Amino acid sequence: METFDITVIGSGPGGYVAAIRSAQLGYKTAIIEKYSTLGGTCTNVGCIPTKALLDSTHHYADALSSFGAHGIEYSDLRLNFEQLFKRKSEVVAKNTQGLDFLMRKNKIKVFQGSGSFINNETLKIVNNNHTETIINSSKFIIATGSKPATIPGVTIDKKRIITSTEALSMQQKPESIVIIGGGVIGVEMASIFNRIGTKVTILEYADNLIATMDSELGRALTKILVKEGVEIRLQQAVYKAENLGNTAKVYSKNKQGEEEELTADYILVAVGRKPYVKGLGLENTNVELNNNGTVKVNEPLQTTAPNIYAIGDVIGGAMLAHKAEEEAVFVVERINGQKPHINYDRIPSVVYTWPEVASVGATEEELKKQGLEYNIGKFPFAVNARARAGMETEGFVKVLSDPKYGELLGVHIIGARAADLIAQAVVGLEYEVTANDMAAISYAHPTYSEVLKEAYTIASGRPSLNI
Repeated sequence: METFDITVIGSGPGGYVAAIRSAQLGYKTAIIEKYSTLGGTCTNVGCIPTKALLDSTHHYADALSSFGAHGIEYSDLRLNFEQLFKRKSEVVAKNTQGLDFLMRKNKIKVFQGSGSFINNETLKIVNNNHTETIINSSKFIIATGSKPATIPGVTIDKKRIITSTEALSMQQKPESIVIIGGGVIGVEMASIFNRIGTKVTILEYADNLIATMDSELGRALTKILVKEGVEIRLQQAVYKAENLGNTAKVYSKNKQGEEEELTADYILVAVGRKPYVKGLGLENTNVELNNNGTVKVNEPLQTTAPNIYAIGDVIGGAMLAHKAEEEAVFVVERINGQKPHINYDRIPSVVYTWPEVASVGATEEELKKQGLEYNIGKFPFAVNARARAGMETEGFVKVLSDPKYGELLGVHIIGARAADLIAQAVVGLEYEVTANDMAAISYAHPTYSEVLKEAYTIASGRPSLNI
């Protein structure tokens, strides 16, 4: 029976980063993955394939709508649906191959199979051939992630009532699709299918899309998606869905309590994700769960079994790949005796629609709820020279700052390259930089980043030079 210093269960962004950092620090490390490829949900059926399809469909939509304005003319533009999804699979394969290389490079032992605790120090691994391997480990890190959630009355059959996983493996273009949920996954899937000509309808329970972000971002995104042809129905309480064979039907009630029905080729359930702990054998350990099914952890991310840690989606909080990565490094370095830290309110959120949406820090709603005063600096992309040159004038930057000291409280962006622009705002919040100081540094011209500069300037109480 082989013994390891640190064993990681799950090879998603949290798991593989934890394993690599453990090996870098000299620990004998093992990682366990029940599927045939490393990378977890993010690499195989989440972040990476979704972004590949978002990029491909973005190019197609641009060719249809804006190439002519650039002087690019064509006579025969068509969508090769098979190639669209083939490229997605190739991107995924390159990423998983990269992870295989990193495991070999760092001398990490990879076990393919399902891991289940026998006790706090011993794990049984059963592979697809039902062969069992028993290992011991001084420390364990649970990084098993999450799986799609659903709502009462809606059973996911993976045929007509599907999740994003099945949507990423379609064999032909659907003519219509209803998406239950207007969060990050819902709006990204809506963008992909709407761009290729699928009739898309979003049913959202809240009164705004991407409801966990600043409400102005959701309202702006709604207008953009509607203009592009997506039908959006807010304040819809879905209570039933059924597979009709060649189509599916969803039933909901609107704010007034009126019944509504929609039939489409597919119903895509995108109402969030829930922690995945099935089959871990936690009942054989001292690990406890919270009432919502997440693994209970303390500040150092130890479970109620002190030698077992947990990170990522399985412990709740923002279900973000980069949040799991931060926790992975945090846990391993804490085991190593170092003193890392994580500021959860400085972890950015991104929606990869186009324009992109990105946010870090407090929203305006949160500041109001806390009774805190704040300044607002808001600047549109429409005034930015680079945005005009690139025909990317939708959106704005919104900066919230402390009126007394000028410290940044939150930065919210909807616009071109928002996913990349938000990194600078994260630096500002992490190191408690003032809006005035963020405005005072030099920004290359012409760039989209100048929209940030102007928003910082206004938040600091000075007039913009560009309005």
